[in-house]
Amino acid sequence: MTDHLINLLGAVGLAVADRLQETALAVLHHAGETPAALVVIGHGQGPSNNQLRQILRLSHPGTVRLVDRLVADGLVERRQGRDKRAIALHLTERGEAMCRDLLQGRRSAIKPFVASLNKQEQGQLEALLRKMLICQEPTQAERRTLCRFCDQGVCTNCPIPADIPDGV
Repeated sequence: MTDHLINLLGAVGLAVADRLQETALAVLHHAGETPAALVVIGHGQGPSNNQLRQILRLSHPGTVRLVDRLVADGLVERRQGRDKRAIALHLTERGEAMCRDLLQGRRSAIKPFVASLNKQEQGQLEALLRKMLICQEPTQAERRTLCRFCDQGVCTNCPIPADIPDGV
């Protein structure tokens, strides 16, 4: 492994992250973990504040403020969880539309990086990325964190499937 390879991978990672942040700002007018929160809640399994906090790696007060902002923006609603003591988070219709826009923007932001490769190179890159993700042997919590901004509708053979529990 060369330091040059490490620099190149780091630069691509930052370029993708920068484009995702620009997309989030354009679509949602918020960056940071706000777009990921919308996507995680949009997975439709009604996470609790605590589950969201763990996935996003935020403090409890930070998660509460984030959810309060999403509720105030009309994107998220709090519902009764399976456990009567907890609240489950769900997207509103407006939140679902915003989530779709975010995921479409994510695809559009990343597509130019892959479009420069031919089909064979794309297949090789996919295999290499799968291998890189699998070899990390992430914990269940790390899997949820890694997949927090994934479009689960297209990832039918995820190399690091995350079991995000239903409800609370």
